[in-house]
Amino acid sequence: MTLTLDEANRVIAGAIGKATEIGVAMNIAVCDAGGRLVAFQRMDKAIWAGVYGSQGKAIASAAFGRPSGDMSDRADHPTLRGIVAAEGGHMMLGQGGMPILRDGVVVGACGVGGGSAQQDEDCARAGIELL
Repeated sequence: MTLTLDEANRVIAGAIGKATEIGVAMNIAVCDAGGRLVAFQRMDKAIWAGVYGSQGKAIASAAFGRPSGDMSDRADHPTLRGIVAAEGGHMMLGQGGMPILRDGVVVGACGVGGGSAQQDEDCARAGIELL
């Protein structure tokens, strides 16, 4: 099972809709199950650092098959630090990434950066709900 570009763009549209509703400019990344970028958009006036955060959260969520925020409290654990290092340091184990599941299988993830941790996650979740 794969995540199509059309599906990734629908996720982004949903995340942008939520971001517009709450009044926060966001960076939205959608990656495939292997953590490779499928689609990305940066809203006008979104902070530039969110470019990296959104992608890192998406990668972490795809890798672990769960919300990236679920790993926040263990982010300093030697095993997780080792995984992040071995992967190349791109993962971010903070709130704002959500896995995209199809029939219980991870096909990708959406990561959002630019707002509070909860706002980021809410936008990612809203995007995925459009699938």
